Amino acid sequence: CAGAKAILDLPRTMEYLETKGVPVYGYKTDDLPAFFTRNSGIALRHRADTVEEIADVVFVKEELGLKGGLLVVNPIPEDASMDADYINNIINQSVANSVKDNIAGKDLTPYLLKDIVAKTEGASLEANIRLVYNNALVGAQIARAYSLHEK
Repeated sequence: CAGAKAILDLPRTMEYLETKGVPVYGYKTDDLPAFFTRNSGIALRHRADTVEEIADVVFVKEELGLKGGLLVVNPIPEDASMDADYINNIINQSVANSVKDNIAGKDLTPYLLKDIVAKTEGASLEANIRLVYNNALVGAQIARAYSLHEK
């Protein structure tokens, strides 16, 4: 099923973002994080090691009147990262199941997530929750750093 493959196709996602002119900044990483692991093997063009650097980029972009977004990618915490071979094998099994079960469209992502959670006995859900909390923390830190800029 092309739809299932496209959802998990990080190289295609990066190509699309680049085509649309969306800069992707790795927060403390040179490699695009995957969902359950810290690395995908896809090199990033931009890196920021502090939330202040990211806030500065956003501030200058706005001061120059540049339109469009900016994507900050933040790896899953190291202690929550899953073994890449293990989780990628499970993801591939779930995608194959979605094809076999003829799942597509808006039903595909919930199907895949549920199947992956079942196959990992909840470990993938715990990893994902840790990622969400970490993203919220970093986002709040960036917002605070941005708020300190004089306007």
